[in-house]
Amino acid sequence: MNQPPRAARASDGEAERPDSATPSVDSVTLMGGRRELIIRHGTDAYRLRVTASNKLILTK
Repeated sequence: MNQPPRAARASDGEAERPDSATPSVDSVTLMGGRRELIIRHGTDAYRLRVTASNKLILTK
């Protein structure tokens, strides 16, 4: 409802193009054959999970 005008939003597919200075890790490498892993960020723990439809879900 309260979205910025189209020109102010990121263009379609822009989030999929990593900046050349940003490190990139393939999900297969990151997951190491597992279906889920825990990512610690400070004092918080996040669960990264591969779904049945092969999508990634990150939950706190």
